[in-house]
Amino acid sequence: MTAPPTSLRERKKAKTRAAIREHAMRMFEEQGYAQTTVDQIAEAAEVSPSTFFRYFPTKEDVVLVDDVDAVLIEGIRAQPAEVPPVEAILRAMRAVFADMSPETWEFERRRQRLVLGVPELRARMLQQMTDAIDLVAGVIAERAGLPADNFSARVTAGAAVGAMLSVLPSGGQVDGVTPADYQRLETALTLLQNGLPLS
Repeated sequence: MTAPPTSLRERKKAKTRAAIREHAMRMFEEQGYAQTTVDQIAEAAEVSPSTFFRYFPTKEDVVLVDDVDAVLIEGIRAQPAEVPPVEAILRAMRAVFADMSPETWEFERRRQRLVLGVPELRARMLQQMTDAIDLVAGVIAERAGLPADNFSARVTAGAAVGAMLSVLPSGGQVDGVTPADYQRLETALTLLQNGLPLS
């Protein structure tokens, strides 16, 4: 989802990062998240543990870092200033998910299955939602020419992130997300945009 790296150095870094992540995901799935160590992942990826930590500060981050977030924020920022905040989020989300390849969807399904199936990852993911509110509030305020800590922007961002949380599979459903789940997310944001009418 991120722009392809251009320089040889950037391409090498992207390749190393992808290799670490793929080996980690495979090992988490095969032997369990808790049973897999950073040393094991580094060995499988043929890098040192210190190299692992240059790309991912913690083992959790291999799963929890979401490459879509930065693209979504830029998509919101790119919307014309006259577009209302929730509509800007909807337009950016549609653009991001329309560009996702089948391989990206499959990786996202695997990633979310791990997050939903491992209690400590699920708890950390919920904590990250506070950071998501900060990011979305900041870009909403920026588009309106308001301070980053504007109260209305934070309330709007909090409502949008809450809508996103509402469509996550429950703790007992660990098969991962599908395109249908993102369709439900669009429906949730549309409800928010329309003033949450009950039907």
